[in-house]
Amino acid sequence: MAFTPRICFACSMVGCTTLYGPESVRHTITFPAFSYVTTILIVSDATLGDALRGCWHVLCASIQVILPSMLILRLIGPSRFNCGLAAVAVALSSFLIALPGSTHLTAKRIAFGQTVIIYVGAVIQGAKTGIIIHPIHVAASTALGTVASILAMLFPYPHLAYREVRKICRFYAENASNRFNLLVEAFCAKGDMAAHNLITDARLLSKAGAKLIGSIKDKHEGMLWEKPWLRFLKPKRSDPGEKLKEMDMPIQGMEWALTNCTSFPVRMMDEELVNVLQIEKKQIALKLEQAMRSVPFDAATTPDMKGENTDRSLWTQKAISTNHEDLSSFFFLYCMELLQDGPACILKNGEEAKIQESSQPKKQGKSRVKQMQSFRRENLLFAIKCSLSLGLAVLFGLIYNKENGYWSGLTIAISFVTGRQATFMVANARAQGTAMGSVYGILCCFIFKKLTDLRFLLLLPWIIFTSFLRHSRMYGQAGGIAAVIGASLILGRKNYGTPSEFAIARTAEATIGLICFVAVEILFHPSRSATLAKTELSRTLRALQDCFKVISLHTDQKENLRELMREKQKQLRYHVRELQNFIAEAELEPNFWFLPFHCGCYNKLLISICKMTDLLHFTIHLIGFLSAASQMLGVTWEEIQEQIKNVLEHLVDKTGSLSKCLDKVLLVKSLEEIEKQLQMESVSQDLELGKSPNADVCTRLGYEETSISEIGKCFLQYTIRVADKTECNEVEEMLKSQMVLCLSSLGYCLNDLKREATETEKEIAELLKWENPTRHVNFPELLSKLHAT
Repeated sequence: MAFTPRICFACSMVGCTTLYGPESVRHTITFPAFSYVTTILIVSDATLGDALRGCWHVLCASIQVILPSMLILRLIGPSRFNCGLAAVAVALSSFLIALPGSTHLTAKRIAFGQTVIIYVGAVIQGAKTGIIIHPIHVAASTALGTVASILAMLFPYPHLAYREVRKICRFYAENASNRFNLLVEAFCAKGDMAAHNLITDARLLSKAGAKLIGSIKDKHEGMLWEKPWLRFLKPKRSDPGEKLKEMDMPIQGMEWALTNCTSFPVRMMDEELVNVLQIEKKQIALKLEQAMRSVPFDAATTPDMKGENTDRSLWTQKAISTNHEDLSSFFFLYCMELLQDGPACILKNGEEAKIQESSQPKKQGKSRVKQMQSFRRENLLFAIKCSLSLGLAVLFGLIYNKENGYWSGLTIAISFVTGRQATFMVANARAQGTAMGSVYGILCCFIFKKLTDLRFLLLLPWIIFTSFLRHSRMYGQAGGIAAVIGASLILGRKNYGTPSEFAIARTAEATIGLICFVAVEILFHPSRSATLAKTELSRTLRALQDCFKVISLHTDQKENLRELMREKQKQLRYHVRELQNFIAEAELEPNFWFLPFHCGCYNKLLISICKMTDLLHFTIHLIGFLSAASQMLGVTWEEIQEQIKNVLEHLVDKTGSLSKCLDKVLLVKSLEEIEKQLQMESVSQDLELGKSPNADVCTRLGYEETSISEIGKCFLQYTIRVADKTECNEVEEMLKSQMVLCLSSLGYCLNDLKREATETEKEIAELLKWENPTRHVNFPELLSKLHAT
């Protein structure tokens, strides 16, 4: 909404030029409607960098469309163009435009619009169509919208992306500092109510911080267009969003730790610890402030900390505990250490460099080939989808109303996305936005009949109103843009006939285009988002299971597993993003005759899986650090390795059974058939192995009854052994202190992973009961049978 004045300024420039400009200019700009469309596409939520990028997209689109269209018009002849030939020309041109994967989506949308105008215009004008002049007029109309967009970003002062990023970074620094202070105050709180209030305040700031990081990522590309030399820097040095996300993770970990604290004040709190926390609180606040000064130009720079040094050996005494409830407090202190010093801060003698060097990505030929094949397949499907949609829209639009045949194709030309989208929601929002904008334009024309020369000024308050629509959940970006364009086509032009007749004709044409758009989308994506969400949930659980397996092997600190773990984490985060997209889409799609989508259950599952994904990041670092530190101190940790493997193997079994359960439901689609099939498989295997069918069930349930305190007990006992080791020098003393804290933190991470896995199991059980309301679902027994088979 902050960019609304600039949108008004850009649309005003287009209106003044097309209505009151010199005769030669008005004669060249024969398609002012597309000038408005181009302006709105570029200026919406844009900066100067985005406008420059939009100018490049317009240039690419014009090169793709103008020259080939001149050749086609010359070969076929404008007089020969009819409805069918125009539809074929649009379909083939759209296919060639959409096929290259390197072309940006905005350039493709503008090229689609230009293609529709050129070939439909040839049908409408017939033999009068200029083979060269007609495409040039389309390009000039597009250029007018581009120039207006750039001028709107320059006046009254340049709206620069890097300034916006700097400002948002300052906001984030303040947000992160406030969150950190609230969490430290909650940790030192002397009562449960005071601590819970502080944690609630910090959680609200956490949501605002996530939005700020998202805004920075959105403006990153525009910043690169304003300062092109940033492209030659390393990715993390040029992307401030990634740096801030890394800084945000320890603060998020502090919030998790406090959430799991059972009572306040925490048991270990004393005056000495309070003093240490206050010192580190000041130092971390200074670090956040210094870090924000280097963003966005050198996001990888970590400021050197100078000031009071805290007594890190204090953690050695504090972490000597046999109470599993103290694990949350230890993890809180560990996250503060990460904020203060960063990961692997105390590894000496080149160990840190070795770990970082071994974790660098390596070329993986097979995986890249698979990615390229998948990418090409997606591009081909996208090109076919665009080709069919636009071809059918142009064909039926011209058959219905030849004079207004543009609008069926133009309505959907700017609607395409490369992936899936909530088709019905987008089509409904565009239809409603088109209708609202048209009605507003008709009413303004009726009320101000005698002020036809100035009625385009009434477009400005409508732009302000639609800015709220663009940021609303009901209409979104699609509905808001459609509403602006609907009013612009009536109030910002002349000589298009009676406003009411034009509005009705355009609404009908837009409906034809949207029907073709929805039909083709259903043809290419027949599966419901709810079904895809369930499938993606199973894939995400399998990816999570793979991560647990690799971490279990990673405890041996084998170098060849580091890149594998990095790849598995990347795959897991990809599946989490896909699951999030499918859930958001399923919430918006109509149910029809299907069972309603269980939004609450899926959102809880997503929260648990996202938390486990982030906990894996801490767990991997802790295991790697402890392995290196134990070698430097000469401490054997085979016992703790065995405990880690036991917990991870249990998590592997749990996630594997859950994903197998979802797969069975997806394939068989009947719980009764699943139970019969499992009963037969179980009896067959038990007879062959000569054991009781309930043996695995009892073993599984017995492990489930093991409390979290038992899992963390081994870690706490091991910290006592490390703390009792006689130190030789200051370096080893610091290393021992850090190792004690990391052992306790690793115990917390593994416990929290088990807790979230249990929550995931409960939510999937609820999901099965939701989909099978008439049957009694014995979920633990079902999982045990799946695990056995």
